[in-house]
Amino acid sequence: MTYVVTDNCIKCKYTDCVEVCPVDCFYEGENFLVIHPDECIDCGVCEPECPAEAIKPDTEPGLDKWLKLNADFSESWPNITIKKDPLPDADDMDGVENKFEQFFSDKPGPGD
Repeated sequence: MTYVVTDNCIKCKYTDCVEVCPVDCFYEGENFLVIHPDECIDCGVCEPECPAEAIKPDTEPGLDKWLKLNADFSESWPNITIKKDPLPDADDMDGVENKFEQFFSDKPGPGD
């Protein structure tokens, strides 16, 4: 099992989760975070820290797309280990549907 970041993180990018991760397995895109599935130790401390409730265990049904996306982009995006400010419109974007299709960027973020 691993944890994955899902759709609701897009255009929010709260980073409360990265601050509590004991193994620094988060990677930063321009408007989204991902978890490296081979680095995640399945401790679950990140899940309750996400204000957007975008982190889920990969045992939940329907997350295959997100597991692949997290695995793929964690190989090319920079590592993030410190909390940063969320994106400016994070509160407004929290809960918006179909964010992947509308807003996902495959560009890397700045990392630490």
